[in-house]
Amino acid sequence: MTAWRDLADRSRLHTHVPLGPLTTYKMGGNARLLVEAQERDDLVAVAAGLEETPLQVLVLGRGSNVLISDHGFDGLVLRLGAGFSWVEIDERDVTSGGATPLPAMARTAAKSGRGSLEFFVGIPGSVGGAVRMNAGCLGSETADVLRTAAVFDLSDGSESHRSPDQLELEYRHSNLGDLEVVTSATFETTQVDPETAEAELRDVSRWRKDNQPGGTLNAGSVFKNPPGEAAGRIIDEAGLKGYRVGGVSVSMKHANFFVAEKEATAQNVHDLVTAVRDIVLERSGVTLVPEIRFVGEFEAGSE
Repeated sequence: MTAWRDLADRSRLHTHVPLGPLTTYKMGGNARLLVEAQERDDLVAVAAGLEETPLQVLVLGRGSNVLISDHGFDGLVLRLGAGFSWVEIDERDVTSGGATPLPAMARTAAKSGRGSLEFFVGIPGSVGGAVRMNAGCLGSETADVLRTAAVFDLSDGSESHRSPDQLELEYRHSNLGDLEVVTSATFETTQVDPETAEAELRDVSRWRKDNQPGGTLNAGSVFKNPPGEAAGRIIDEAGLKGYRVGGVSVSMKHANFFVAEKEATAQNVHDLVTAVRDIVLERSGVTLVPEIRFVGEFEAGSE
């Protein structure tokens, strides 16, 4: 029995799966193959399957900061399922599975009197995604609190535990490759009064509600902040709030968020990102670098 057949027989492997519902933009085409791994053995099987049949691989978390092409992804999408969503707390650390939603981890830690993770409540991603992109909010980032991350390498089935230095964490960057999966992570925390920590959670949530376009289709920050600058302010000063391509526009609330209407396409988003980048460069001389990840094929210059 091949590894792929084994995964299919256990209802882990699916074909021609729409990816839009798995992202915060709710758009994009189908995945050729999708595996939702529930345990380590599933990852071992995927590694064996890729040895049999090499494929492009996309490790997909909660689908924020990613844009799937309207044409889909002609490869394997790997998601960690509920078996990788858990939180364990000891006297000084919080360890969570790679699929754990960051806000859920932050709230669980706070209720248990473990602090330093409150900023994660403002990030709509997963633990694995946070490690992969060194996610951050309100001046804090994953590297500040990460002790180690457990990584499964689909290229050879090996496992390792890596420190922030070994991951080479920088602003919205790590050295993790396409075939490496963060299965869990351990965070260093401080002892806090649960009521104080929960008040901090409310403050972060309130800040997010007041400053970001909640309740809309978006993928979070579109561009990375240039050193010492804020991408949203630069876009705003270029007069681009409300600028539109098709069904996607620059948010009037925060210019580094691009909000989509239901009929919008991924190509619309791609074209708006390109247009804003080019206009900002022309008007301010600043080259904005996308934080959002483009997956699949997009047409150039169709705006």
